[in-house]
Amino acid sequence: MRIAVIGQIARDLVLVVPEVPGSGASARVRERREVLGGKGANIARGTRQLGATAALVGVVGDDREGGLLVERLGADGVATTAVVRREATRTALIVDVVCDGEYRYLQDVPEPTLVTADDVRAASALIAGADAVVVQLEQPAEAALAAVRAARGLVVLDGAPDGHEAELLSAADVVRADHGEAEALTGRRITGVDAALRAGRELVGRGPSVVALEVPGEANVLVWPDDAAVIPLTGEHVVDTTGGGDAFVAALTVALARGDHPADAGRLATAAAGRAVDHPGGRTDLVGLV
Repeated sequence: MRIAVIGQIARDLVLVVPEVPGSGASARVRERREVLGGKGANIARGTRQLGATAALVGVVGDDREGGLLVERLGADGVATTAVVRREATRTALIVDVVCDGEYRYLQDVPEPTLVTADDVRAASALIAGADAVVVQLEQPAEAALAAVRAARGLVVLDGAPDGHEAELLSAADVVRADHGEAEALTGRRITGVDAALRAGRELVGRGPSVVALEVPGEANVLVWPDDAAVIPLTGEHVVDTTGGGDAFVAALTVALARGDHPADAGRLATAAAGRAVDHPGGRTDLVGLV
């Protein structure tokens, strides 16, 4: 099974602190991690760990950090032939400050580190040859649209588009959205499972065959044309939710691409997300989950 992911690559600096200091104050760092991150990299690595052949379309700078991240992707088994080394650009950096199970991000994501439509077109053969294509919608809408047009396999959208919404949804097979993204897509408040089910049915009516929505702290809701499933969250102690959505998307994509029933795919994806939240940072080990 071949999976292509279009999305962000970044250096993640994860800092676990006992409290977030106010103005003029300081806090001791309990734990520090510096890892490969970014939603695209996390999803691609997750699909590889779940047994797929993974390739990533993303961008790093021409600095030392960018080179090290590309090396790390390769060591993780992710194909990097479509990763662009953008000249005169610094690689994206995300600082994840974790306190009491909640994160606060400080992001330095230079515009040149976003995937462009030209980057996607240069990787069109790779995308067309994939059994599934994950399009991370934090990337520009023009790049996302180019990716779904090039895709011949299962198309998975992660997030809410900022432009070209109707065309992207009509071209998608699967849409996954967290709470805020679901509200942006539907224009309605997601106040619980019933509201998520209604939102999911509305989105299915706009094109996708499967919609997966988050009900925070409670469940993941999956909706498809003739049924739906509510998958309760697993019981792990939540340290940091940073990688939960990425692990969910990776497992959902692998399961649906191999032909699993949507409810079974939702259960696997929820289990993957559970593995991602019991440690700081978004780098998660999904080996052995399938």
